[in-house]
Amino acid sequence: MAKQYKRKIKKRNVYVHGQIKVLRAVALVITAAILTAGTLAALRPTKAPEKLESSRAWLDVRIPDDVPQTKLEYEGFEVLFNPIWHVPNYVAWELTADETRGTVARNSRFAPDRDVYGCATLDDYRRSGFDRGHMAPAADMKWSEQAMQDSHLLTNIVPQDHSLNSGRWNSLEQKCRYIAQRDSAIVIIAGPILSDRIVRTIGNSGVAVPERFFKVIFSPFAERPQAIAFVMPNRAVQEPLSSMSMTVDRLEEITGFDFFSSLPDSIENAVESEYNPRFWNLY
Repeated sequence: MAKQYKRKIKKRNVYVHGQIKVLRAVALVITAAILTAGTLAALRPTKAPEKLESSRAWLDVRIPDDVPQTKLEYEGFEVLFNPIWHVPNYVAWELTADETRGTVARNSRFAPDRDVYGCATLDDYRRSGFDRGHMAPAADMKWSEQAMQDSHLLTNIVPQDHSLNSGRWNSLEQKCRYIAQRDSAIVIIAGPILSDRIVRTIGNSGVAVPERFFKVIFSPFAERPQAIAFVMPNRAVQEPLSSMSMTVDRLEEITGFDFFSSLPDSIENAVESEYNPRFWNLY
């Protein structure tokens, strides 16, 4: 009887041990599946939202009260226009990855915005020796017919040296589109530096020809938000983009503007006080 009981106990132990093996195997399969799913999720690119309504607030820039300014809102960008110098103080827009893949043809013509006091005329630019330089580039507005037309209004235009317009300035515009595709969306602010002494004007209106231009790029959806600023002279530039890069804090000292003033102070201070050249593919 004792032997028979022992055999039953042994059989039960074997059965339990087998059950444990099965449970362990199941657990390993589930763990591997979870780890694989997590890895794939980490590698999967961030899906770009159609329109980032919350980022509109990040376009706000505080500028000195004594600077002439008229705020204008267009389909794809915002302008703080200077009616005395007939150029924008700055132009700000958000650029999503989807918008960089727009297919609208660039067949719009330059035109004044007749509803805006102080807007330059087409005659001001004719035979001036300067390009009609976009601040918000037409290539960023291919997602909308209206946005494309608006980008050709002279409230978005500044007299620009042709070599700069087709050279380093164009290179930076292309880099912005690459960053927007990589990071799902970015915020861009660009304009002439009117705090410099204006020594040249064109046309009967006296349109200001700036000595320098600036551009700020903010990537809010990176793992760690990042920002960078650039200043370029209004002439042919051979130097690499890295030599014209700087912190947003430094640009604020030059322009007197307060960029990203709507951000929480902790984020604003962090992104404006430093920049990472490798993040922006400058090296």
